[in-house]
Amino acid sequence: MHKHIDWDAPGNASVTRHYASDKQHEVQPHPGMMLSARYQGMVVRVEVEAYREDDALSIGKVAALIDTQGKRHQTHDDLSVGDYVRLPDDKRALEPAIEDEED
Repeated sequence: MHKHIDWDAPGNASVTRHYASDKQHEVQPHPGMMLSARYQGMVVRVEVEAYREDDALSIGKVAALIDTQGKRHQTHDDLSVGDYVRLPDDKRALEPAIEDEED
């Protein structure tokens, strides 16, 4: 069973927007590919197990939950690493740059 997730809008990090003018480099998700999205401010990495082209929807398992400082978590709200989710193409997001802590 897939967990229903209300993904955050990707805004300027939208994969769809990024490739809108460069279709030759746009890649359709395939099994084993790692995708990213945003959920309640966290970065969620999803390992694709299947892709439904008709729905532009990836189905996969949550591989990582990462906060804005780059710290990994096992759970966030009701989402956990290992949960199966559906990730629409329009909610996919580019990975944010995480700044290294200065000594």
